[in-house]
Amino acid sequence: MGATPTALLVALAAPPDLPVGWARELAQGLAAECARTGASVIGGDTARADSVLLAVTGLGDLGGRAPVLRSGAAPGDLVAVAGPLGHAAAGLALLTAGVSTGPLVTAQLRPAPPYEAGPEAAALGATAMIDVSDGLLADLGHVADASGVQIRLDPSALVPEERLTAAARDLSERTGSMSRPASPLTPADVARDWVLTGGEDHSLVATFPAGTALPPRWRVIGAVAAADPGPGVVVDGQPMTSGGLGWDHFAS
Repeated sequence: MGATPTALLVALAAPPDLPVGWARELAQGLAAECARTGASVIGGDTARADSVLLAVTGLGDLGGRAPVLRSGAAPGDLVAVAGPLGHAAAGLALLTAGVSTGPLVTAQLRPAPPYEAGPEAAALGATAMIDVSDGLLADLGHVADASGVQIRLDPSALVPEERLTAAARDLSERTGSMSRPASPLTPADVARDWVLTGGEDHSLVATFPAGTALPPRWRVIGAVAAADPGPGVVVDGQPMTSGGLGWDHFAS
């Protein structure tokens, strides 16, 4: 929403036999991530429960600016992303296949959100913004729905990096084949799916007024159009409005 991170409130409920070392490592991890932004843990609560329950609330300072919501995108705006796409999804696939090291695995186990890009985008006049936690298509779909617009992505700006294609190729060799009904997937197909639907990179995607001069970290991947025939995301002329676009927390 364009705020500078300032603090975390952490509530932890745990069984009485939880090892103290586990709790200490949790606290160290929280402190290390806070240090990336200059924030700190300022309070919270502890309680007893049958299993570990963790609730974290992040606080930020808008510096007098209005929050950047999902609902402000307008026809003619640029669509740009800051941060990687598909890395965490590739890392999850590699972990599932038994690969335990490498930069893509690290991207899944310890993502590095571009925190400073949020206030930067707000200062540049971003009209809408969201983090890519459920997948690019799914999260941009939220922006399109909230703003009542259509988002048209440029497939040439979303070509997978070679490291993603190489990872997909490696997985293909490990598993022997990758296919879905009546449509065998090539490594390039798998890598493209990671880019479009893989979540948990926690990159930022935002819309900006046309002509905005964007810093190098932001790369333009599409544009906003009027909702014709309706809100949603369009890739290469094909509307992306049904299932399989990313992670759905409430799917059966």
